[in-house]
Amino acid sequence: MFDDFFQRALVAGVGVALVAGPLGCFIVWRRLAYFGDTLSHAALLGVALSFLLDINITLSVFAVCLAISILLMGLQRRGSLSSDALLGLLAHSALALGLVCLAFLSWVRIDLMGFLFGDILAVSVFDIAVIYAGGAAVLAVLAVIWRPLFAATVNRELAEAEGLNPDAANAVFMLLMATVIALSMKIVGVLLITALLIIPAAAARRLASGPEQMAVYAAFIGALAVIGGLFGSLRFDTPSGPSIVVAALVLFLLGMTPVGALLRRFTTPQGGGGGAR
Repeated sequence: MFDDFFQRALVAGVGVALVAGPLGCFIVWRRLAYFGDTLSHAALLGVALSFLLDINITLSVFAVCLAISILLMGLQRRGSLSSDALLGLLAHSALALGLVCLAFLSWVRIDLMGFLFGDILAVSVFDIAVIYAGGAAVLAVLAVIWRPLFAATVNRELAEAEGLNPDAANAVFMLLMATVIALSMKIVGVLLITALLIIPAAAARRLASGPEQMAVYAAFIGALAVIGGLFGSLRFDTPSGPSIVVAALVLFLLGMTPVGALLRRFTTPQGGGGGAR
């Protein structure tokens, strides 16, 4: 039997993957990979503020990511800079501010590598409870806003014409992203969160015949990546967070081989569409 810490890591990692997969699909569909990077970099600033103000790290990271999202929406409406320029500005500024703040906290011993690349083997039962409770809430909200969010992804003008209020759906989506990044930070670290969001979704895109199916496949592939990465880490004595991302990459590459083509034959019905591909 495996040690308790390894079992907790498996349960926690799978919980994060099940939530990250569906959200990652919207990141892929909307070409928002850099937005995920921006929020993940901002997470380090949240870590610094949590030590400085003596508050819960998850709550601090969530608050900072949410603030960055709101700031981004405000700056986009002003239209003074392009979205990619704004994302680059906010991502690197938040990361630099976080590192500078951590440098001033000389009285606190901080495992910077753990925050950057995750420490999934250190998750507690309480962490698991937070991940699954928060993840269930995220998936429930995503199910509620799925139709307007997907409609806005395909055609914003059409969504507005149908009265679906894409602006509200986009704002809620950013809230969900902030939540998932706060939940995922301890699993794969702030520098690898975006990979866990994007790679399973990108792998699922080659197999799915519709948006809902892609979301389910992305969650399943993410869970497989967590399991494979943790067992690979155990076998080869490699860092757990990066090992999970490498496992996700292997699954993505596998989908580009004849094995992936064979799977597509069984998973794509005749005449099936591709959704927001």
